[in-house]
Amino acid sequence: MKKLALLAGLGLAISAGTMNAEERAAPAAQGYVPGLGEIMSLQQMRHAKLWLAASRRNWALAAYELDELREGFEDASRQHPTLDGVPVAAMIKSLTPGPLDAIGKAVEAKSPADFAKAFDSLSDACNACHRGAKHGFIRIKRPGASAFGNQDFSPGRE
Repeated sequence: MKKLALLAGLGLAISAGTMNAEERAAPAAQGYVPGLGEIMSLQQMRHAKLWLAASRRNWALAAYELDELREGFEDASRQHPTLDGVPVAAMIKSLTPGPLDAIGKAVEAKSPADFAKAFDSLSDACNACHRGAKHGFIRIKRPGASAFGNQDFSPGRE
């Protein structure tokens, strides 16, 4: 039990160390607010899983990951509308709806060709946002391999 408490405290200390001044100044009543970097790391994972699911024609999983991506962008917009003078919410709102909608249509149609085109468009939107935020060194692309060896992306029983 003491080990668990120590690990939990260590996790909080580490996450507190990764927050910027704006995040640390958030009211305590609001509770834990993940930093934009944490949210975007989850977005990167969802982006990869979306590709992996669609590449295996697991359209149900692709639809699920697309919904998770949408929620993640909503979280980023709500929790970090601006950060370091960057209009995060405005950029997300202007860059992502078109590609996300196109992916949704491709998933619904179960069209690998349309999906690939829409997915690349989403990746381009992510990269445009990163450049606009002066983080152009973060470049998103199609995953070359799965980092999720513990997940089967092929269609299965639902």
